[in-house]
Amino acid sequence: MSKVVLITGGSSGIGKSIGEFLHQKGFVVYGTSRNPEKITNSIFPLVALDVRDKQSIFNCVAEVIQKSGRLDIVINNAGVGITGPIEEIPTEEIRNNFETNLFGPIEVMKAVLPQMREQKSGLIINITSIAGYMGLPYRGIYSASKGALELITEALRMEVKSFGIQITNVAPGDFATNIAAGRYHAPVVKGSAYEVPYGNTLKEMDSHVDSGSNPNEMAEAIFAIIQTEKPKVHYKVGAFMQKFSIVLKRILPDTVYEKMLMNHYKL
Repeated sequence: MSKVVLITGGSSGIGKSIGEFLHQKGFVVYGTSRNPEKITNSIFPLVALDVRDKQSIFNCVAEVIQKSGRLDIVINNAGVGITGPIEEIPTEEIRNNFETNLFGPIEVMKAVLPQMREQKSGLIINITSIAGYMGLPYRGIYSASKGALELITEALRMEVKSFGIQITNVAPGDFATNIAAGRYHAPVVKGSAYEVPYGNTLKEMDSHVDSGSNPNEMAEAIFAIIQTEKPKVHYKVGAFMQKFSIVLKRILPDTVYEKMLMNHYKL
């Protein structure tokens, strides 16, 4: 029997690449979009979902289960970027980022766990970020929301293991997607104390995304994890130096690592 997969944020970028890859491998794939009627080029069905809306999550999960009778794999991929000096980012934008990147995935997991517990099986894959392993300048809110999801996953996988449910994190580095276009950018304010360093860092970040890896690498990594009998707690996917930066953070003194980051961002 083909496994049933639900991918949040499956209409573009990494989510779309994963969905297309798994669809071609014979999985029954459902993606999600806040406005699925506007997406005309998806090769797998899209279900309406806004991860900031609890009722929307409940309706989406119920629809997939009603159509397929089961739910084997959930990929929490929906997320948004956010940049800016923490002092200048409006608090409502910080809350919105956490609603999408942290509270949304938590609510999705809460919605699917009863079905997986009934099946005595299931796999949840949370897409986090290599940025979640470190506080990056002008990306602090994004780093915090993704880092929090990493820790939630660590805890929850221990809570549900006895039910036959597995949970893992996959932290991508920079991939060539449209995330920069959908990201909330705090404006570069003329005359602000952060005008020059933030402006320069913003250009650097966008160039990293534009020159990022092919999203198909993520799709292949996700497929490999699905085939694994006992998935690890954490996976990292991306350029060698981005993954190695996590190792360096573990072994270098904090101030040395901080200096390295500041040199990288020319601060």
